[in-house]
Amino acid sequence: MKYYLYNSLANNGIRPQVAEGTELVDAVGMDYPAYLQKLAPEDEVVLVGGDGTLNYFINAVRGTEIKNNIYLLGCGTGNDFLKDIGRQPGEEVLINPYLSALPTVYVNGLEKLFINNMGFGIDGYCCEVADQIKEKNPKEEINYSGIAIKGLLFHFKPCHAEITVDGVKHEFDNVWIAPTMKGRFYGGGMMMAPDQDRASGKLSVVVYHCRSKLKALIAFPSIFKGEHVAKKDIIKIFIGNEIKVRFSRPCAAQIDGETVLNVTEYTAVQP
Repeated sequence: MKYYLYNSLANNGIRPQVAEGTELVDAVGMDYPAYLQKLAPEDEVVLVGGDGTLNYFINAVRGTEIKNNIYLLGCGTGNDFLKDIGRQPGEEVLINPYLSALPTVYVNGLEKLFINNMGFGIDGYCCEVADQIKEKNPKEEINYSGIAIKGLLFHFKPCHAEITVDGVKHEFDNVWIAPTMKGRFYGGGMMMAPDQDRASGKLSVVVYHCRSKLKALIAFPSIFKGEHVAKKDIIKIFIGNEIKVRFSRPCAAQIDGETVLNVTEYTAVQP
């Protein structure tokens, strides 16, 4: 049997259409390890959703032996994971090969796996503002690029940052973004780390630092195609297994799109 697990609280509660001979299951409040334990080995599970659904699943089943084939049917707003592996929303993609050796982030007392990125800076600010908009109007479409541009121009103030990679410390002034990347994409299609390979066993931290707001704003659109990495004066990329980022003041952060408020530092570890 193939089971389609979906979130009835997302996508305005719209139930996905599934083929005859399969079963649609509302996964809200589900104990994933217990649910998987009850399945026969030949049963298959399809997660219906996007990057947030995938992040919730990998943390819910952490430490659980998975004996079934698990697929992702992408229908979220971002789908950065699918972009990174060269697949499209609407396909059923086997994700078992991607569920092992995932990095862990330690932040504000939390310990969580992530499959795409751990963001810090204006990306976290964008998620914070988006959450506020959704709280007021859950059906309003979020324009993350618009939020980022307004943040660059008016609201977000860059920070001094300490970036420690495998024990080696680097310091930067006027840091706007300092995400740690498992994949290449984040923020709904921005190619933040175009040379990052999720199978390499390494992480990339991308430091976007610029004193001039105008220069930072002009360079920002180049992130969508990964062309920002050519701007060596404002972009620095480090690769390693343990990455610690510390900002000079608290900012919002995000883990695969989930907002974490009042963060001054995080540590990401790739096993």
